[in-house]
Amino acid sequence: QGQLVESGGGLVQTGGSLRLSCAASGRTASDYAMGWFRQAPGKEREFVGGISRSGVTKYYAEFVKGRFTISRDNAENTVALQMNSLKPEDTAVYYCARSRSGSAGTKVAQYDYWGQGTQVTVSS
Repeated sequence: QGQLVESGGGLVQTGGSLRLSCAASGRTASDYAMGWFRQAPGKEREFVGGISRSGVTKYYAEFVKGRFTISRDNAENTVALQMNSLKPEDTAVYYCARSRSGSAGTKVAQYDYWGQGTQVTVSS
């Protein structure tokens, strides 16, 4: 069992930055790959980025490459998403999720534990 709690969302202007954090409790997060997803109103939840158990391998959706960076601190049981050069289309609720395996897939079904989400709003 485990729990994931996101923080760091908020309102930012176009071009600004935010850093999201996900704190894991319960079973050690370092046993699993982790991912970030987002969901905008009226749209399906979509993959943003993922990171392997060790933190060595990282995956990103095309629309965030070069702007977002995912990282993890296994000693602290946290995963972070640094978001730079934010655009209005990045507005969404962002979710942290734990993979069912050691690799970070891009599909919602590949993750079994989810945080409650944190709202990110980018104003134009």
